[in-house]
Amino acid sequence: MTGFAFKGWCPSALRPMPSGDGLVVRLRPHGGRLSSAHAAGIAELAARCGNGLIDLTGRANLQIRGVSEESHSPLIEGLDRLGLVDADLQSENQRNILVAPFWCEGDDTHSLAAELEQALAGRPLGLPEKFGFAIDCGESRAVAQAPADVRIERGIDGSLIVRADGAPRGRTLAREEAIDAAIALAEWFVASGGVRDGRGRMAAQVATGKLPDILTGETQPAPALAVPDPGLVASGALVGLAFGQLRSETLGTLARLAPGLRLTPWRMMLVEGVREMPQHPGLVTRADDPLLRVVACTGAPVCPEAFAGTRELAAALTPHIPAGTTLHVSGCPKGCAHPAPSTLTLVGTADGLDLVRDGSARDVPAMRGLERAAILAAPLAVLGGR
Repeated sequence: MTGFAFKGWCPSALRPMPSGDGLVVRLRPHGGRLSSAHAAGIAELAARCGNGLIDLTGRANLQIRGVSEESHSPLIEGLDRLGLVDADLQSENQRNILVAPFWCEGDDTHSLAAELEQALAGRPLGLPEKFGFAIDCGESRAVAQAPADVRIERGIDGSLIVRADGAPRGRTLAREEAIDAAIALAEWFVASGGVRDGRGRMAAQVATGKLPDILTGETQPAPALAVPDPGLVASGALVGLAFGQLRSETLGTLARLAPGLRLTPWRMMLVEGVREMPQHPGLVTRADDPLLRVVACTGAPVCPEAFAGTRELAAALTPHIPAGTTLHVSGCPKGCAHPAPSTLTLVGTADGLDLVRDGSARDVPAMRGLERAAILAAPLAVLGGR
């Protein structure tokens, strides 16, 4: 397999993306969950066909890193045997579903996710690659802060609602109506011109005021949960991953501990059924671990778009980040790892590192052209503005 020169799109299993450490192959686990057999199989394939590094993305997907053009086909064959590869690229791109990880039997989340996958498989909708669905049917909304364009969730009265992202209220529906309503919203998005140059998001289209009456609702969504900390929860143990990355042996260890792993958009995995926090190098298990306050993309030289190395710098600065403060270290102004604002954002540029306060990597910096050595020599003085 040759000639991977695409940019500006998301990697997938069937269309990997080149990076500084090889091809990046993204997996979208069915229902947001890996069985122990699936997790063990992915761990073995990542070690054999990649460099052993696996990312957990902000959309609760996995990325196998360091795949070569020669090893991509054996990797896909192995993933196909595990049932983790779609029939074609269109089906793979359209099956972009975020599943709230705290589901329990009977709350509709897991079953609706399976039904939505089936519905999407039979309907080519022409959606942009980043267009996604969220299934979040617990009493409180767990993934309200994660990106999605069409949401199936609970209303404030406990009813099931379908809501366009960006709309303040959703339609109350019977369970058997929910999937058709979600598809109808996606179809309206396309028909109303929401796709522009292969891109587009629902919130921007809703902001134009074009949402028709038949797709609007009067039910306010249920309260949103704050992003959780690592710790024990009703369905198992929530463990964090430093910078959202783990090694294949770590995934293999987690696979042996539990019947399944649920992926989250918070750089964490939920290890099902365990009643003690797993302990393994690379896992973040304490709610007060300062690593939870720091986000960093892969950076240079792994990312060809990046102007600066990120994770070593972020790790060195982590002990200096006080509670209540968040730091984002981005290799370039795109801010892929964390599009939202942070208390502090360091942005790699051709002229050094820029510092943005209370903003994102795309915002106007308070300081420009900082040298890495100067930041490390006096982190509190630079980051604190003293």
